[in-house]
Amino acid sequence: MNREEKKVIINSLAEKLNEYAHFYITDTSELNAEQTAALRKSCFEQEVKLVVVKNTLFIKALEQADKVKEELLPSLKGETAIMFAQVGKNPAKLIKEFRKTNPKPILKAACVEDCIYLGDAAVEELVNIKSREELIGDIVGLLQSPAKNVISALQASAGQKIAGLVKTLESRAE
Repeated sequence: MNREEKKVIINSLAEKLNEYAHFYITDTSELNAEQTAALRKSCFEQEVKLVVVKNTLFIKALEQADKVKEELLPSLKGETAIMFAQVGKNPAKLIKEFRKTNPKPILKAACVEDCIYLGDAAVEELVNIKSREELIGDIVGLLQSPAKNVISALQASAGQKIAGLVKTLESRAE
């Protein structure tokens, strides 16, 4: 591979790092062609982009995209595949589901919501993480609950007051 080809790959990876909010560094070695095809199909269905990379080129892409995290560098050893995603927990769910029938992929590290997760043990934690949109929905729900209670109380007591006023006016009219 010449210098120009490497530059094109680095630029492509840097673009993906800027395009996708989250990425997982995984080990997919020892998967046969059928397993790899099944993994790629699962990735496509879950809107996860899977790219096999050379570690040195990925490090240069991280530098170019200003996303170098020192904690990630030790995980860039051996064969490496990167999973890019817009939803932080999608790759973790995919890995967990895929490993029910296959030994890999193994999570080396992940960068989700600007936090670093190291090691395969983090898969379970990442599966349970809430996305930004889910957290915003929870907050909106919490904020709406007291307001709904106040409005409902006002409507209930206002209805009783109006009924009381109508009875009073009817009794005076007689």
